[in-house]
Amino acid sequence: MGLEDRTRYDPDSSEARVFARWFESGRFHPEPEGTAAENYSIAIPPPNVTGALHMGHALNGSIQDTLIRFARMRGKRAKWILGTDHAGIATQTQVERLLKTEGTSREEIGREAFIERVWRWREQYGDTILDQFKRLGASCDYEEERFTLDESYARAVLKVFVTLYDKGLIYRDNYLVNWDPGSQSAISDLEVEDREVTDTLYYVDYPLASGHGSITVATVRPETMLGDTAIAVHPDDDRYTRLVGETAILPIAGRRLRIIADDYVKPEFGTGALKITPGHDPNDFEIGRKHGLDELTVIGEDGRMTEAAGERFAGLTALEAREEVVAALREEGRINRTEPYTHEVPFSQRSGERIEPLISLQWFMKMDELAGPAIAAVEDGRVRIHPEGQRRRYLEWLKNIRPWCISRQLWWGHQIPVWYRDAETYVGMDPPEGPGWERDPDVLDTWFSSGLWPFATLGWPDQTDELKAFYPTDVLSTARDILFLWVARMVFMGLEFAGDIPFDDVYVHSVVQAPDGRRMSKSLGTGIDPLALIDGGPRPPVFTEGGDFPAYGADAVRYGLLAMSSTQDVRFNEGTIAEGRQLANKLFNATRLVLLRVPEGVTLPDTVPAPTTVEDTWILSRLQAAEAEFAEAIGAFEFHRASRVLYRFIYAELCDWYLEMLKPRLYEEENTETAEFALSILGETLAMAHPVIPFVTEELWSLIPGTGDLLMSHRWPEPDAALRDIETEAEVARAIEATQALRTWRDGVRAAPGARVPARLDATGYERVVEHVARLARFEFSANGDEPVATVGVPGGTVLVMASDAVDMEAEKKRAAERAERLRADIKRVEGKLANEKFVAKAPAEVVQAERDKLAKLQKELEELS
Repeated sequence: MGLEDRTRYDPDSSEARVFARWFESGRFHPEPEGTAAENYSIAIPPPNVTGALHMGHALNGSIQDTLIRFARMRGKRAKWILGTDHAGIATQTQVERLLKTEGTSREEIGREAFIERVWRWREQYGDTILDQFKRLGASCDYEEERFTLDESYARAVLKVFVTLYDKGLIYRDNYLVNWDPGSQSAISDLEVEDREVTDTLYYVDYPLASGHGSITVATVRPETMLGDTAIAVHPDDDRYTRLVGETAILPIAGRRLRIIADDYVKPEFGTGALKITPGHDPNDFEIGRKHGLDELTVIGEDGRMTEAAGERFAGLTALEAREEVVAALREEGRINRTEPYTHEVPFSQRSGERIEPLISLQWFMKMDELAGPAIAAVEDGRVRIHPEGQRRRYLEWLKNIRPWCISRQLWWGHQIPVWYRDAETYVGMDPPEGPGWERDPDVLDTWFSSGLWPFATLGWPDQTDELKAFYPTDVLSTARDILFLWVARMVFMGLEFAGDIPFDDVYVHSVVQAPDGRRMSKSLGTGIDPLALIDGGPRPPVFTEGGDFPAYGADAVRYGLLAMSSTQDVRFNEGTIAEGRQLANKLFNATRLVLLRVPEGVTLPDTVPAPTTVEDTWILSRLQAAEAEFAEAIGAFEFHRASRVLYRFIYAELCDWYLEMLKPRLYEEENTETAEFALSILGETLAMAHPVIPFVTEELWSLIPGTGDLLMSHRWPEPDAALRDIETEAEVARAIEATQALRTWRDGVRAAPGARVPARLDATGYERVVEHVARLARFEFSANGDEPVATVGVPGGTVLVMASDAVDMEAEKKRAAERAERLRADIKRVEGKLANEKFVAKAPAEVVQAERDKLAKLQKELEELS
């Protein structure tokens, strides 16, 4: 179907074809030449191998692709490093569920068979999200896809572990961890989510060993009191000063507890006395280590009470034990009182079960020595974190960092390279020689291996050409929830092993929330599938409007997400996606208008020809302004501003005004010069917009005669300040404002749509644009005429309207009278405000001046109506 037969851009018929051209060109895969300073690279935050595209991926993918395409078009070798993460817990959970449906389990089939099943799962589902990234238009280097369990990547992970162990930075110890009873593993902070829970706060009397009274503590977890080893009070709390150093008796168990003083205790919470359970609370654990307290474990890894809890409670679940402990306390008369208490409780994102802080034998990494250089890299500006608030969070976390638990009780992942034989321990990249060695069954935390991502994907520890050409990378774009878990780890790992920072800039993008402000979640009915927006699909329950999304196309989704994005969380707005579709259609119709009027043999010039008319000078000048602001916005990671620049220039300046001014010349028979200039402006506009809306711009570029190669590889149009003409911009701006005023007047008096209203232009500054104003506003200007019947204010003067059949003057008189009445009311209100001495004295000077300017404008308009 030719352009003359199409009135709208159809993404469904072009996107797959356009992407195939990009992919087959090989331009996504730059050769590893030159240095990192000369090139441009981004390492994709690796999505989970079992994942599917969600709104966060779509936003971040749009951001990264915009940056990559922008750099590529500016002549850089641009590499977007692609790959997926093995996602230990998430992937293992998926396969365990599958085995359960088959009537078996990982324990039944054994470790080797289970790992084989997970690899088969990966082969079946591992490409899903990467195929979906292609639908978004992501120009990743698909030829060098990486996976965190690839053989070469696994070698890098083992080398890092062994090196850090040899330096004394990795060690094994009993320490408090986040224990997930559901997955039977320690988990990272990222896999923990806080939920608001209302529990009962129990006030329990602990009798003093002296026999003289008791000390009351408040707890929401009475089942953990079976592991108490002390009671703590604040050293400045006068209520308890005399008790510090004495002993209390643990109800039910009868164990003696020291009463200690510690600054951590909050005197205002509960009674100001805190039971200390080092084995089941992270803060109590730190207090216990500081005071040398015993560490008792009364809740086991299966979530049930251990023998240390006592015969009456052993084997019960934690909640069952709570009821039984409360019953026992009531039997002893130790519950002083109760009250409801709402607080945040940690739960596992993976299993959904409540996290149990447990002391467990795990592998840990010392962080002090590694954190120092990572702090310095940000403080001295080598790594820039945007926005500033996230930089402060990063530094605060690293300065208060604790040892990192790096072992996980899973089978899928990088198995820890440690072997045991009797009392011997062997750590190495290869198994030890000799019989009797057993390998540690645990695997490394996923964040340990993904912390090497920017350099391990480029071939480290080998000094490959890729590593030389693309490390350090330029930008990391990510969400704030992994600023600590991933970003900080990449910084200290890069400095320690690759010898340099992993990236220059970290952009922490916004989180797109559901339209009602809740987090996006399929289970909550608030999740929005980006592919449903691209292809058309069902709206989730969170939308009040039913039915399916229309097929907006990838460009509209990219534009909409970028236009929504900022450094703050934002609510999803379907209207902004629709705006992106409108922009694509507007650009399509602009291209269609020009191309259908281009004479045979006219092709896109190599450079923009010199303008010969006021409108050509104006649009070329405005194009330079748009290009400069777009480039500045991209450089500042202000993608919402860059998107708005495109919309304003294409929709308003190019289409609504320039092409309307151009039409008479474009429709002339001998229009070669006009067509060449219009083609050049169109080509520059497509090139400027390409990083944000690549599909439609590439499609339209292919229709322009003389373009040849892909737009993706074309130069980005750098702005030329010498082509700015501020005087002409002001002149055309006056013409636009005058046209709008005259159109508003026509609508107000209901002038006949096709009629040209006779009038006299009594204003300055319109010498070169008067014909445009007359044609676009449908007025007929002349120097003569009868007494005017109406006056319309325009910049620099007025338009005096003459009597004619085109205007119902009675309606105009009525409209003018109504407008004058409103103006008098507004003038009275502003005069009253300015007569208020308190307002004039206290309001900022610019506010007062704005009111004075408003008054002058209102008075001038009223005068013109008189």
